[in-house]
Amino acid sequence: MQLTTKTTTLGYLILSDEEYLSSLAVLANSRNCVFAYLHPSGDIRFTNTGKFITDLTDNLPTNAYPLIGFIPSFSPSNLGCSTFLDTHKVIYAYVAGAMAGGINSTEMVIAMAKNNMLSFFGSGGLDLNQIEQAIITIQTSIPGRENYGFNLLSNPISPKIEWDTINLYLRYGVNRIEASAFTQITPALVYYRIKGLQRGKDNQAIANHHIFAKLSRPELAQQFMEPPPWRIVEKLLADGLVSQEEAQLALEIPLAEDITVEGDSGGHTDRMPTLALLSAIQNVRDVVMAQRNYTRRIRVGAAGGIGTPTTAAAAFTAGADYIVTGSINQSCVEAGTSEIVKEMLAEAEMNQTDIAPAADMFELGSQVQVLKNRTLFPSRAKKLYQLYRNYPSWEQIPQEERKDIEERYLRASFEEVWQLVSEYFSLRDPQQLIKAAKQPKYKIALVFRWYLGLSSRWAQKGISDRSVDFQIWCGPVMGSFNHWVKGSFMENHKERNVAVVGLNILHGAAAVVRARMLSMQGINLPEEAFQFAPRRFEV
Repeated sequence: MQLTTKTTTLGYLILSDEEYLSSLAVLANSRNCVFAYLHPSGDIRFTNTGKFITDLTDNLPTNAYPLIGFIPSFSPSNLGCSTFLDTHKVIYAYVAGAMAGGINSTEMVIAMAKNNMLSFFGSGGLDLNQIEQAIITIQTSIPGRENYGFNLLSNPISPKIEWDTINLYLRYGVNRIEASAFTQITPALVYYRIKGLQRGKDNQAIANHHIFAKLSRPELAQQFMEPPPWRIVEKLLADGLVSQEEAQLALEIPLAEDITVEGDSGGHTDRMPTLALLSAIQNVRDVVMAQRNYTRRIRVGAAGGIGTPTTAAAAFTAGADYIVTGSINQSCVEAGTSEIVKEMLAEAEMNQTDIAPAADMFELGSQVQVLKNRTLFPSRAKKLYQLYRNYPSWEQIPQEERKDIEERYLRASFEEVWQLVSEYFSLRDPQQLIKAAKQPKYKIALVFRWYLGLSSRWAQKGISDRSVDFQIWCGPVMGSFNHWVKGSFMENHKERNVAVVGLNILHGAAAVVRARMLSMQGINLPEEAFQFAPRRFEV
């Protein structure tokens, strides 16, 4: 293969039985090391055999060739941080992140666990009975395995829900949670982390409960990297929820040892560039590690915009200790959503997403990134938020606007929806109704949140007459993934098994990294060397 190159001779390679391999063939097997040598014909050739020597004298045998490049054996399990693999009992530093409402389903969590990857069940928006049933299903399906977890979605409006969920996790021995959409450290998070702390034989604090903090702000990342706030620990101790030993050991560990840097993702997002944010939070980690002198390294993973071998390779090369995928998994067979949603996602282009108000933190202005193709949800949700911001009560909204909202959005009168909202909160959180009785503006928020909350469920259940209101969490990476798999078996969403998707991304990332290793040694490989076509892995 004639390839232009600007290289330095590293030594010489003695070949007993010269074997010529194309760059693509030799790179494909990540288990073998690769030698690149210069043939007298001027070709660059590749082999995984031979004897390397550094003797540069004139007395070289005729079967000695200048060695101009080398890459070691490098498999997908080499990507990321080895302590991540050890701590979370996996082979690959790959996580399928939680998607609320059970979209990241029990089937998805089980499939990932069986294939030595990690996944978090999407418990956000589900009641305790549904979450409990999911725990039982997962634990009975993968007995003895620890490589699974559950989501904990921030709920500043109803902190009791956080507490109830955490207590459920502790009761069932769920030892890994993904904390999402938090803007501050809460007592429930601290309680989960430090409950059960003990001192090991090496005199180090041992934590049984692991928090993955998914965030997009360096200052918040620092809070999670610090030990739990003492004021919260002290209150837990005073309330008899933790022991004196647990409280003291809390001072020796970070609240979270796994920080997931969330860039431009589907769902809750600040739309930050992932790699720039990753670098900033890695710097924060390094400072905190030096100041606190922790014995175990805090890991920083990357999420948002990762859905192809190239983007995964970029994240790992930038120092990500693990990667997290989200949007792309929603189009997989195991995803807990409707066929019509999977079809819509499989057709999505990169420019077909938009930002809309979030249901769970509507009043605070929180936003989610959603699919805008074939749905009016983004524009309708934005209108509801503007009405909420501009008017103190439902009655003060202009009559034409109220009529439009009732007929096209709610498809019921405001009072009819309020009755449904009242029935819901009377059982789950009566304090919300007391607040709404005193604050008419808050009553608007609860009714509008009814629409925002149900819009994702209509999509999940595939309610066809509500398709214009579908809320489908999705980032631009969905379009990138669709471009990558186009023309392959995975173009059909019915062929997208979550573990197969993950293995393809990992094996592809390893191939890209290996090709880049040669490229950085001055060997100009053809573009095909950096491309990886989806394969049918056995799972």
